[in-house]
Amino acid sequence: MIKKFFNTSYLNWQKTFDVNKQRSQNAALKAYYGTGLPNPSVPLEDITFLAMDFETTGLDSTQDDIITIGTVPFNVNRIFINQARHWIVKPRQKLAEESVIIHGITHSDILDAPDLIDIYKQVLEQMAGKVMVVHYQRIEREFFDRALKDRINEGIGFPVIDTMQLETLYQAQTNGGFFKRLQGKKPESVRLGASRTRYGLPNYTPHHALTDAVATAELLQAQIAHHYHRKTKIGEVWI
Repeated sequence: MIKKFFNTSYLNWQKTFDVNKQRSQNAALKAYYGTGLPNPSVPLEDITFLAMDFETTGLDSTQDDIITIGTVPFNVNRIFINQARHWIVKPRQKLAEESVIIHGITHSDILDAPDLIDIYKQVLEQMAGKVMVVHYQRIEREFFDRALKDRINEGIGFPVIDTMQLETLYQAQTNGGFFKRLQGKKPESVRLGASRTRYGLPNYTPHHALTDAVATAELLQAQIAHHYHRKTKIGEVWI
């Protein structure tokens, strides 16, 4: 069991959503915020999550752009593959060769792909009422926020459970600290594939948005089963 969570007090995301709904001038964003969120006291076992993964042209949200989005809804027991979605979107700058090598999306793949402006409403519909689950929250939060600002002059904010942060916390508690270093121990890798391996989960080919979303969903299920209680309140875990 992980000894402490990230939040010593619940983040009031519903209040943030209420404010954003009033301020937003965009109908799709208003609808998203209006759907609301689970109460922070709702246990993990009663939450519907949405695992989300972006592949991007680089790591700088001010210069790079989203090229694929994968989402899949799930709960602590099941992953709803039949409701998964995958979008290829056209970035607003030329693909760099080094990024093509990583994610495998080529110039021909995006030639007839839509811009994010054409599909962002579908993404918001997938997100509505669910708690996002990502592996390294800076990518999905920063890139989606920046991409929407560039297209509709409004950004977005939403709570997430970050499986990388959960794994980092667990590694720090089990393998971190001065005395552990004296024993020759050190925190292990918290990359998605390495984290999955520690729970006996199968290896998937990385850097495909939908595959990585499914992999992230499975990882959270394993983390909850090993380190948390199903009755843990969502407000203690989201950030």
